[in-house]
Amino acid sequence: MKIGYVGLGNMGRPIAANLARAGNEMIVFDLNREAVDSFVDEFGARAANGLHSLAQSSDIVITIVPTGKDVNRILLGDANCEDSLISGLDSSKLFIDMSSSEPEGTLELGKIMKDKNIPFLDAPVSGGVKRAVSGTISIMVGGESAVIARAKPIFESVSSDIFECGPLGAGHATKAMNNMLSALSVLATTEALLIGRRFGLDPSTLTNVINKSSGRNNATELKMHQFILKKNWNSGFSSGLMLKDLTIAQNLARKVGLSAPCTALVRDAFAETVDHYGPSSDHTTLAKLLQETRKTEL
Repeated sequence: MKIGYVGLGNMGRPIAANLARAGNEMIVFDLNREAVDSFVDEFGARAANGLHSLAQSSDIVITIVPTGKDVNRILLGDANCEDSLISGLDSSKLFIDMSSSEPEGTLELGKIMKDKNIPFLDAPVSGGVKRAVSGTISIMVGGESAVIARAKPIFESVSSDIFECGPLGAGHATKAMNNMLSALSVLATTEALLIGRRFGLDPSTLTNVINKSSGRNNATELKMHQFILKKNWNSGFSSGLMLKDLTIAQNLARKVGLSAPCTALVRDAFAETVDHYGPSSDHTTLAKLLQETRKTEL
């Protein structure tokens, strides 16, 4: 299978590596030329000359880039760039967006793709770089069942945890809800540990107790001991990307007409984190900000 792959960032590279190890012929593109050259050298992949040629040479095209706007620009092109994927796609090919994009934007792209009879799936991932490397990352797929069945061997090369979430856009909506809860776990757990610390509890011991009790969550299990309590702000996912996903979640709540106070609360907290430390800061720095503003150290 010839796979055209756009995006060799933190999450993109290990997924591409697993696809290459499964015996797929990889044609890769990234604005970071060093990332492309490194991947080509290690896996014998081919560097694409551009987006059109990548799509034209591939059976399946996958994007995994930072935002839905990036996907839109890469797929359709823009005023500054005539090169695009869609110019090289046709009904015999399959386009899969594995980025964390906005569901509404995905549906709009879906209309364009349907008019051109190009099969399209959204399939964002979650679980972090380590699980991407080990092949245990969660893949949340939206689209028509027949198209998902066609893509199943590709997804199985990436992970054994594949979830069919519903029609097109459902994968991106699922990812937004997941990341809202992940973000909320960092906020709520840090708050609980700060209260405990003020009372005189040891944060490490409190985390251990929570992990064996009903309050355990993603932050207590995977972020407190490993990153936050060590003051190692390098979990691999940025505050800017988390804020983007939380904004998607908040917009989705508004779209369906539901009040979402927890989503608004945690989005505001990450907006403050991005304002304080910048969008490239690790998302765990939310805990650092809470410690500074509460003048209590864990």
